[in-house]
Amino acid sequence: MTVAAEMLRTYPKDIGQIDQEALAECIEACVECAQACTACADACLSEDMVADLTKCIRTNLDCADVCEATGRVLSRHTGYDANLTRAILDACRTACASCADECEEHTMHEHCTVCAAACRSCEEACATLLVAL
Repeated sequence: MTVAAEMLRTYPKDIGQIDQEALAECIEACVECAQACTACADACLSEDMVADLTKCIRTNLDCADVCEATGRVLSRHTGYDANLTRAILDACRTACASCADECEEHTMHEHCTVCAAACRSCEEACATLLVAL
């Protein structure tokens, strides 16, 4: 059981009709994607052709920020706001798609390939949770 799933299980109140498995998977995907994007941006900065990776670095950092915020919002249940949750999930899905698209342009860098896969996973997890809400 993941930490996110364990925390959801131990929440003292009823979380409601949210699919807890999809929620836990989305939280974990957001955390993992944020880490991958941060590491990819840093790796891009170490490449000899760093000037060619400016857009990738920016997209990575934007995606990392959105994923971190999404993971935090999804981890809070007191005073739950479904409209905010849907909006941030949609924003995260969009950021992940943009970042994956950009990283897929740089497949000569293995870190971009790894990051793109993490972004696609998070994009899918956000889409799945959106349908479940």
